[in-house]
Amino acid sequence: MDWERHLPRWPLAGLSRQVTVAPHRWHVQECSEGETLLLIHGAGASTHSWRDMIPLLAVGHHVVALDLPGQGFTRVGARGRYGLEETAEDLETLCIDRGWSPVALVGHSAGAAVALRLADRLSGRIGQTPKVVGINPALSQFEGPAGRLYPLFARVLAATPLAAAFFSFGNGNIAKARSLIGNTGSQLNDEGLELYARLISDRDHVDGTLKMMAHWSLDRLLSDLPDLAVDCLFITGAQDRAVPPDAIEDLAGRMQSARVVRLPRLGHLLHEEQPERTARLVLDFVDGARAQDASAREGS
Repeated sequence: MDWERHLPRWPLAGLSRQVTVAPHRWHVQECSEGETLLLIHGAGASTHSWRDMIPLLAVGHHVVALDLPGQGFTRVGARGRYGLEETAEDLETLCIDRGWSPVALVGHSAGAAVALRLADRLSGRIGQTPKVVGINPALSQFEGPAGRLYPLFARVLAATPLAAAFFSFGNGNIAKARSLIGNTGSQLNDEGLELYARLISDRDHVDGTLKMMAHWSLDRLLSDLPDLAVDCLFITGAQDRAVPPDAIEDLAGRMQSARVVRLPRLGHLLHEEQPERTARLVLDFVDGARAQDASAREGS
């Protein structure tokens, strides 16, 4: 998206800045002081998806939200840096460069996979392993023929110069945005729909999303999950049509430390549908656990 044209009307634009840390020029929204919470959006979204949660989380915390490579306002500086492993590596570089030592990573959908991989990478760099909150975490592979055809289809689209233009849906297409969001099981207000309409109308953003899909692979992460020493909370929406909640329950059962909270009547974008409730779950998980740790240390 064009920085000069679109940023003035973007949520929390006053918190936005561009940070160049090789290989990308990142769009970052940063506010407040305290222990750091890093927010990572899902595929096809941007920092806008945290617009109502950031002020809530920022009470007592340093909050950082960013756009993933090629999406929103973040500009990719190197080809082939769209995949899960590459994205986590580049985010690690960004965190070290900026001096961020997050106590928790909050990721939505594909952003939760990034958060898990990033937490593991940061554990040896910042002296602690960040906790991970996954909101409807997209951690399942496609099964059968779809598992082979979907990545191939995405790679073909990403390599086609006109693909982004074909898949972007005209300027401000609210009806298309409503249909896309509805298919995830969520219902957003007019502001939320208008923001997604602007994203899906932007050729650069759509191109970045297609390239992320083309390079995406969960194989290594899923292989490593049982051995990851990461404290996790997964928040799922019972009406999510994009990520089956039951699959997340099964996956959490195979991890060392993961629990699941399922929220009724909410879909894939539950953090935009009920930001107050979601923020409270995040803060209770992060601050409550840390308070217990501090109490245990004082009593020892």
